[in-house]
Amino acid sequence: MIPSLRRKFNRDWTPAAYTRFLALLEEGSGGATRFRHSETPCFLAAPLIDRMARYGREMVEQLLADEQYQRDSRAAIPERYRVPRESAVPLFVQADFGLDAQHEPRLVEIQGFPSLYSYQPVMAECYREAYGLDAGLAALPGGLPLDRYHALLGEAIVGAHDPANVILLEIDPERQKTRCDFTVTERLFGVRTVDVRAVRKRANRLWYERDGQWTPVERIYNRVIVDELERRSIEMPFDFRDDLDVEWAGHPNWFFRLSKFSLPYLHHPAAPAAQFLDRVDRIDQSERYVLKPLYSFAGLGVVVGPTQEQIDAVPAARRGDYLLQERVDFAPLVETPAGPAKIEVRIMYLWQEEMRAVNTIVRMGRGTQMGVDHNKGFEWVGASAGFIAS
Repeated sequence: MIPSLRRKFNRDWTPAAYTRFLALLEEGSGGATRFRHSETPCFLAAPLIDRMARYGREMVEQLLADEQYQRDSRAAIPERYRVPRESAVPLFVQADFGLDAQHEPRLVEIQGFPSLYSYQPVMAECYREAYGLDAGLAALPGGLPLDRYHALLGEAIVGAHDPANVILLEIDPERQKTRCDFTVTERLFGVRTVDVRAVRKRANRLWYERDGQWTPVERIYNRVIVDELERRSIEMPFDFRDDLDVEWAGHPNWFFRLSKFSLPYLHHPAAPAAQFLDRVDRIDQSERYVLKPLYSFAGLGVVVGPTQEQIDAVPAARRGDYLLQERVDFAPLVETPAGPAKIEVRIMYLWQEEMRAVNTIVRMGRGTQMGVDHNKGFEWVGASAGFIAS
């Protein structure tokens, strides 16, 4: 987008520069990354990013002001995952937008769960260095300086605690594709990543082993995906329902409350219509919709343009755990040497004194979805960074 910057980048691009970019990424994140990175960053106009950021705030504010949504979303938390001491607002919010043919943002999903907050600035700076991008191009929205971003993120993750008493909690962290983010988080803030099965519970406290010493956990940067716990039948040494003496950096209840579950409650020009599957008998032109399980991650189980047979195949007892969302065909607006590509822009917020847009993630693709499985064999697709021009 921003045609002059796009044309210049495409004209000057070389395979050697891309190889240099990947080498810088490996150096900056402590090892080879486990997902594909696009050959190009994206150049986005500041008013577009500002509009997406405003839309995301408006939607979350609408939800939290909706008493019916408040009741229903609390009731939707599975009983075995209802964590005490829920925060009044989600600390981390992310809103994903695609762009239609008129360059208008349309919501894909919204979530109250963190992702690559530490890693994304590393990726952006690797693009900048490898390709010699103009220092005047901002990698963060609203003119936010990188040092201020790190200060806000550190406050969100660590709070007022000694980093030794804060853990990033995950399942098999060494095997996760987002391992690069864990490494950068530790480098920036001194917070270790701990497997959820490695903590120990004593009375109402959690402990983990740090450098041979059992250390109390005072705050948890939660990255545990409940869907993965369920699919793998993982046994944990504590119960989420326990009234633990611990703070949550990203309270787990918001994983359920601010999620795909929220979509049917949204009434916003940028939000495609959605409905819970158990409230739908039969639908005409099912190819105009997307079938989504409520609590899967990374596009798992999503069917774009489902057949009626695929809809009917969802068991009656599970239909409340799925929704049908109006399909929006995102336009291939980014010209690349491999052909036009679609983008999905994630606006990343921190909610401290206010809900503030602090970063973006861009994903590029030419398949039916942006995930790796839907873009196999393609080039100039994958994870990317947005550079913002006034």
